[in-house]
Amino acid sequence: MARVGIREVASLAEVSLGTVSHYINHPDRVSPEKRQRIQKAIDDLGFVRNNAAWQLRLGRSATIAYIAPDVSNPFFATIAEGVERRAAAGGLKVFIANSNSSREREDSYLEMFEAQGVQGMLVASHEPVEDRLTQIRLRGTPSVLMGQRAASPAQPSVSLDEMKGGFLAVRHLIDIGRTRVAYVGGPLSVPQVGERYEGALAAVRESPGVTIEQIDAVDRTIAEGRDVADQIAARPVEERPDAIFAVNDLMALGLLQTLVVEHGIRVPQDIAIVGYDDTVFGASSIIPLTTVRGPHDSFGPTAVDLLTAEIAGEGSEESKHVVFDPELVVRASTVTPAASSPAE
Repeated sequence: MARVGIREVASLAEVSLGTVSHYINHPDRVSPEKRQRIQKAIDDLGFVRNNAAWQLRLGRSATIAYIAPDVSNPFFATIAEGVERRAAAGGLKVFIANSNSSREREDSYLEMFEAQGVQGMLVASHEPVEDRLTQIRLRGTPSVLMGQRAASPAQPSVSLDEMKGGFLAVRHLIDIGRTRVAYVGGPLSVPQVGERYEGALAAVRESPGVTIEQIDAVDRTIAEGRDVADQIAARPVEERPDAIFAVNDLMALGLLQTLVVEHGIRVPQDIAIVGYDDTVFGASSIIPLTTVRGPHDSFGPTAVDLLTAEIAGEGSEESKHVVFDPELVVRASTVTPAASSPAE
């Protein structure tokens, strides 16, 4: 069956093609009587607007895109929900793509969304991506870099002070008397991973007698955390760390569960563990997880606000870079309940 177009709608409603176009795109410009006739014709004919053709005529779609490195991680799922909520309030739809931390997939999504004419893009990446976003911006599609502070004053960004977060995590471990710290996460070339490690190093350097080792874990998943836990448990007791700072909550949970359940290592008495991101699973773990929290609920809406300002040409250098402060949330994985204050 042939697709019904606006020509058929105009004929049945006895109005011009231009009037139907106004009804679809600017209904306030059409009289109530004609709006009623056009809507009846649309209902009777089963007309559905061809969005692809409409976007071609306008030169831009009423959509934005959010590219995340791992949508299975609750942290990025929370951000996606905030992006959708704020975008919907502004009349925008959101395409959500999962790059799976792959440079090739990320590049293909950037290319695809630019070709589709989205209004703009929100890009959370574990890769250096700013140069590619610059080229896309110069061709007319604005973007917001998420999770990294942009180097260029022209590139809007929303990020967390990762060095401060790393410092808070390890300073806490030192304050509770731990001296052999392991930082589990990698590679350090990932900006967020490297900055958290730099913060951890800063805490160690100001604390005589404290050491830190970095244990590489490329995937940053629960499964990878379990593998590292097995490696740590296989060491002689005197060679194990007495504290672990994991690069995110997923790794921390894999470590905690395997050390406790599989190897009978006590947390926090034998090994204290700190995660990062404050996901919902951390607080409900078998041993609630101490972690570093960022303002998850603010990341998505803030990024959308920056992007819509860019689309409208209203962004300023002073307002383009938003850096949130992290906070430490202390739970039972580092301080036993009898010794701890109520969790935040």
